[in-house]
Amino acid sequence: MIRDDIKAAQVTAMKAGDKEARAAIGLIQAAIKNRDIELRTGTAPTDDDAVVVEVLQKMVKQRRESIQMYESGGRQELADAEKAEVAVIERFLPAQMSDAETTAAIEAIKAELGAAGMKDMGRVMAELKARHAANLDMSKASGLVKAALS
Repeated sequence: MIRDDIKAAQVTAMKAGDKEARAAIGLIQAAIKNRDIELRTGTAPTDDDAVVVEVLQKMVKQRRESIQMYESGGRQELADAEKAEVAVIERFLPAQMSDAETTAAIEAIKAELGAAGMKDMGRVMAELKARHAANLDMSKASGLVKAALS
């Protein structure tokens, strides 16, 4: 499980004296804990790794947006700190699909659903998310789906 990998990495970072990694992993654990608390009121998730991957993807997205803002604002030292956090977070994410693999998955779903135009984009995106959410950046996939359906 990804949670176990994160806990083991926390111990390793503490033993190695790696303050940056330890801090980033602490942030990951806090975000996962917050997500667990949010899910207490709803139905229990069927796949724990899916919840963790969702949290990690959200964290990476937030940091990439921050990097972009810091770089446009001339704050390279802050952007570098965010990049270091992204590198630590991405160690725990499953391998992401390449553009070619993503396009192939989109074409397969498009053929399965009989999607012909932009009106079918919602159905294609929903099915893509259901099948490949853990190893696919949905924002990139959105552009590829638009291109495939137009």
